[in-house]
Amino acid sequence: MSKAGMSMDYAGEDRERVAAMRKRQVLIVEDEFVNREILKAYLEPEYEVLCADTGGKAREMIRAGFDTLSLILLDLNLPDLHGMDILRWLREDVHFSKIPVIVMTSDKESEVESLTIGAVDFITKPYPMPKVIQARVRRIIELNETRDLIRETSRDHLTGLFNREYFFHYAEQYDHFHGEEPTDAVVMDVNHFRMINERYGKAFADEVLRRIGIAVKAFVKQNGGVACRREADRFLVYCPHRADYTALAEEVTAAAGGGMKGKIRIRLGVYSGVDKAVAMEQRFDRAKSAADTIRNSYNVTVASYDDALHEKEVYAERLLDEFQEAIDQKQFLVFFQPKFDIRPEKPALCGAEALVRWKHPELGMISPGVFIPLFESNGLVRELDHYVWREAAAQIKAWKQNPGKTVPVSINVSRVDMMDPDLPEILRGLIEDNGLAYGDLHLEITESAYTQDAKQIADTVNTLRDMGFVIEMDDFGSGYSSLNMVTTLPIDVLKLDMGFVRSAFSEGGDTRMIRVIVDIARSLNVPMIAEGVETKEQMLALKELGCDIVQGYYFSRPVPANEFEAFLKA
Repeated sequence: MSKAGMSMDYAGEDRERVAAMRKRQVLIVEDEFVNREILKAYLEPEYEVLCADTGGKAREMIRAGFDTLSLILLDLNLPDLHGMDILRWLREDVHFSKIPVIVMTSDKESEVESLTIGAVDFITKPYPMPKVIQARVRRIIELNETRDLIRETSRDHLTGLFNREYFFHYAEQYDHFHGEEPTDAVVMDVNHFRMINERYGKAFADEVLRRIGIAVKAFVKQNGGVACRREADRFLVYCPHRADYTALAEEVTAAAGGGMKGKIRIRLGVYSGVDKAVAMEQRFDRAKSAADTIRNSYNVTVASYDDALHEKEVYAERLLDEFQEAIDQKQFLVFFQPKFDIRPEKPALCGAEALVRWKHPELGMISPGVFIPLFESNGLVRELDHYVWREAAAQIKAWKQNPGKTVPVSINVSRVDMMDPDLPEILRGLIEDNGLAYGDLHLEITESAYTQDAKQIADTVNTLRDMGFVIEMDDFGSGYSSLNMVTTLPIDVLKLDMGFVRSAFSEGGDTRMIRVIVDIARSLNVPMIAEGVETKEQMLALKELGCDIVQGYYFSRPVPANEFEAFLKA
């Protein structure tokens, strides 16, 4: 570091040291000259003393310097204003009310009223010993600074509500003093808050959160309890039990919108009449679970945690706990669903998709619709994917040996997998360990994965294609990528989102969107796969539209490896 840089650092430290050592400011409001001088003599060795001899002057000085005043010594009997009126004026302003006030008077009957209005201490006239006044002034300033420090560290700066750590502490204290009182844990979230941030900007989003904080604070003030902003757009309320929270949801939604009716929606999850044997944070985890059940609902704003949701959570926790055991014991089975090329007159087997199933020794077959989202949200999907890849590669190797024939097998590669810098080497190892060709494994990557750090994903895909892997874009048309984006992505196959097939062949549906996507595939010069094909009529209609490959129950449901061999031998 240069000498100039060092001197600047030292200068900064000196400024901080001077600021820390600066005398606290004390304002004496006293019309009697002798009394002012006595108090100044007592306090000036330790404090910077300001004086006002009327209420009007005092108010002017407070307005000008409220952010530096550490204490006000206030005489009640002033020539223009009564000290009680000044006290009331101070307490009505959010900034002035933070300044502690010691009242000075010979009227002892005024003590209770002064303290009730907002004074923090009382000094009688004639004044006590100097050391008594000095000790009281010092104690009040120290207590106020400690209180301000606690307020500063305990509160969320944007909303003024408690932050997470202090909230749970005060919620525990609330239980201590209201042990027998039925209590509710409430979680509030803003629907699609990230999009509000992106569409309207951070300043607008912060204003939304601030308005929510005001509404939540008003609710707690009126109904009791404590509240906090836990993080981002999540608010917690711990309050006396009530039967219905619909009105609260409506009030907070209206406050958050600030006139933008319908643009911002709040959802509430309620754990009603909490079990106080359950840990405090877990009570709010339960409330959040309820809120998550209506994440994508536009009609329901309040959801409650109940026995059914509890059983679902217990079930999910069991699946998570037994995941590693299931991997070790190979409870996860890899099924294969055949793909057929429908361009020839007679459809021909041209590939398969590897799909995972869980055969639990006690719970039986568990739907992948249950365990895959669970593992995705808990960081286990990567290990499950790798397991499926190993099993699929080993099965291809086995089929090459007997019956001596195989077809390319598509394996699903999640967004989490795509972010792994070791992915190319992991897949290379699978190929080499099993003596396969790179064309034996096709990699299915969902369309949505390309929108997450698109450049890195595209670079990884290009590396995999250069190695010889075939890349299939899965769930194409599900609404994430633009046509311009598709034309620049490295892909070899488009796989139509199953929803298009269902929609096109449902009552009143039409096939125009499928025709559009077929045209896109043609313009990219890549084949198109349609999945979810259930009838011969659907297969023939897709063939007429120009679809190349189909899979679905019309040909076969996903089957175990030994049953799939029949397709290889046909």
